[in-house]
Amino acid sequence: MNFQRLQSLCSLAGRPSYPALLAMASRMRMATLTCLSLLLLWIQVPGAQGQKFQFGPCQVKGVVPQKLWEAFWAVKDTMQAQDNVTSVRLLHQEVLQNVSQENEMFAIRDSAHRRFLLFRRAFKQLDMEAALTKALGEVDVLLTWMQKFYKF
Repeated sequence: MNFQRLQSLCSLAGRPSYPALLAMASRMRMATLTCLSLLLLWIQVPGAQGQKFQFGPCQVKGVVPQKLWEAFWAVKDTMQAQDNVTSVRLLHQEVLQNVSQENEMFAIRDSAHRRFLLFRRAFKQLDMEAALTKALGEVDVLLTWMQKFYKF
C-alpha cells in the first residue's frame, strides 16, 4: 500500500460516516507499526555492503546506523510536538536491557513475547494518530539498543 493511499485511508477513518474504515483502523495500527520497524531495519544505503547488525545467528546487512539516526532526528521533534499523551510510554529502555547477543533469538523468546504484548496493549489503548505519533517519537530507544549489535 503506498503512502498516499494510506494517508487517505487514515484521513477517512477519522470521519464517523465511514464505519468500515474505523473497524479497519485497529488492524492498520499493528500493520503500520510493523512496517515502520521493518523499514528502519532493512533500509538499504548504497555503499553499505559489509555493514551489518548481528543479532546472535541472525544478520541484517546493508544498514548504516548513522543514516537511521539522521532520518529519526529529522522527524522526532515534529512527532514529539504532536504527542499529547505524555502519561503513556510505549517502549522503555529496561525492556531491551539484559538481552544478550547469544540468546536474544531463542532463550528469551517467551520473555520477549510478553514484553511485546505489553507494548501492543499500550499501543492499542491509544487512538491511531496518537499511537503512531508516540511510536515514531520513541524509535530512539530501539535504535540505541540496535547499535549494540552493529558490526563493520
